[in-house]
Amino acid sequence: MAAAQRLYARALFGAAKEQDRLDSVRQELADFAESVAEVPELRSLLENPQLDPAAKRAALGDLLADSDPLVKNFLLVLAEKGRTGELEEIVAELDELVARDQGRLSVELTTAYELSDDEAAGIVAKIERASGRNVDATRRVDESLVGGIVLQAGTFRVDASVRGRLERLRRTLVAGR
Repeated sequence: MAAAQRLYARALFGAAKEQDRLDSVRQELADFAESVAEVPELRSLLENPQLDPAAKRAALGDLLADSDPLVKNFLLVLAEKGRTGELEEIVAELDELVARDQGRLSVELTTAYELSDDEAAGIVAKIERASGRNVDATRRVDESLVGGIVLQAGTFRVDASVRGRLERLRRTLVAGR
């Protein structure tokens, strides 16, 4: 993630937290970003580098007339600075900041087969004990793992899969030549 995206997310986070509107601001911005992803014309408006930032700002001003003032002003600043094409990354960084502030950890559990709810709950409980945080887990199946599990939390990744072990063994053998 680019430093500028991180700076914008931190600025919005600080302002929303100061005004005790962190959850509502995060949700409204996420909803807007989702709309951008789903509406090609809106995405084209925001991501077109040839479109004058003032025109983007005017269009956004009309579109966001009834929005939270903090969200509206934030998006207008992004338009003015030519950063509206980076909205998805800024929202992702904001989500991480809010989760960290609330003591939550988002984790993706990838396994070779579908976990039962009890198995997933057991893994989540272990992660919660180890991290001291509440865990929001998403589950994914990747049959190419053969067995085991891959845990992804932000940029931290633990690969305890059979495929991962075989790959590490292969690299060790190749390096030993």
